[in-house]
Amino acid sequence: MIRGVPSNLNGDRMEMVAFVRRPGWGLLFGALAVMAWPAMACAQTPSASTADNTGLDFFRPPPNLFQLQYEYRTAPGSTRDVTTDTLNLRYDHAFYLSPTWTVVTRTDLPLLARNTINSSNPNGDYLYGIGDADIQAAVIHDLDTRWAVGFGLRLIAPTGADPLGSGKWRTMPIVGFRMALPEISKSSYFEPIFRYDVSVAGDPTRRNISNLQFGPTLNIGLPERWFVTFFPSQDIRYNFGDPITGQTGRLFLPFDVRVGKKISDQIAASVEVGVPIVKDYPVYNFKGQFRLNVTW
Repeated sequence: MIRGVPSNLNGDRMEMVAFVRRPGWGLLFGALAVMAWPAMACAQTPSASTADNTGLDFFRPPPNLFQLQYEYRTAPGSTRDVTTDTLNLRYDHAFYLSPTWTVVTRTDLPLLARNTINSSNPNGDYLYGIGDADIQAAVIHDLDTRWAVGFGLRLIAPTGADPLGSGKWRTMPIVGFRMALPEISKSSYFEPIFRYDVSVAGDPTRRNISNLQFGPTLNIGLPERWFVTFFPSQDIRYNFGDPITGQTGRLFLPFDVRVGKKISDQIAASVEVGVPIVKDYPVYNFKGQFRLNVTW
């Protein structure tokens, strides 16, 4: 964790070497290799259904995706709201095993700035550093032209220092289905996805995590490659774990919408906004997000 940008280049190089040698990172990249290896020898023929994909559809992955995501979020703190700015770097790769079976791998590297007030930061200055990185693998099966099902698993590593990370190793099983809505437009679909975020190891003094996450995504394709998506993220939460600051119940229910456009065959941009309706479990007070997707 740093409080600005270091000026010593040699020092930066030494810190980077030390960072890569952390045991958590070795396990993280090792797990990614294990998940990706079984599919690497298989034929990789892109599905025709990805021809006009924005890279945001879980069940219609492009062969390769690089996503630059910036998010601004405010959430309740112990004495005032806490602001978190996140720049997330994402890379997805799809392995097309057959015309109806696909394996997709994903890696995320979040870079955070947060102004939490705690004993090590009593003035609430912005702290900068790496958050909790993750890897994910998912299996997708097309039942027919309308229906698809999928499941996956995400592994989240405690690579972020306090207060930028959770301090916990976490797993996140994922399951969902897709129903195409060609009656509306060829790029419209309904896609409910469930995830369960649970901590399995890590710092015993940090809060245990156990919450169900849900997103009943409804994407409406509009003319000229515009689209609007309702509940695009799995932000509906029900907390079974330790309570967080400001919690009075277990449910968090936001209104969440995304508007975007496919700028070219390879580039899509979108803006997402989320505000709470029910905030008994206060995940955020406000969320604003920008995504730039490059596919190839």
